[in-house]
Amino acid sequence: MGDEAGVAISELYTELRRMAAYMLSSERVGHTLQPTAMVNELYLRLASGSPEWRSRTHFFAVAASNLRRILIDHARAHKAARRGGDHVRVPLDVVESGVTCSYDDLLIIDEALNQLECADPRAARVTELKFFAGLTEDEIAKELEVSEITVKRDWKFARAWLAAHMLV
Repeated sequence: MGDEAGVAISELYTELRRMAAYMLSSERVGHTLQPTAMVNELYLRLASGSPEWRSRTHFFAVAASNLRRILIDHARAHKAARRGGDHVRVPLDVVESGVTCSYDDLLIIDEALNQLECADPRAARVTELKFFAGLTEDEIAKELEVSEITVKRDWKFARAWLAAHMLV
């Protein structure tokens, strides 16, 4: 492997680790997942298929979706290990402000996002890329091949929809 490829892989790993750390920053203190473990799991998931990446942004959008799934799978496993528990009410400002959330909160957010996907798939995708991946509106617009104003409208709709449909 040449020096350029080694540098590119190193930069890619650093960016994926940053993305995982960003996602974990809103999790509860003492979370058992670490960014490195998430990136390793991501590699295993991505290596099992051979998709065609349209662009750097497309790759990171796919990575963000997979990292979200890793967090959700971990939360479900943890909740199953605890043998249930009542649903917790999650105010929408928890979703927007980046405050820490529990496994239960994360599962409620995931369920609401899945319901939003039925109502408006693009708005759900915008929310996923913004909330879980930390992508900018410009990056989201490029990935979804829409205008930035469309992303802003979708984000506004998604916030309103989630506020109306989440247990608040």
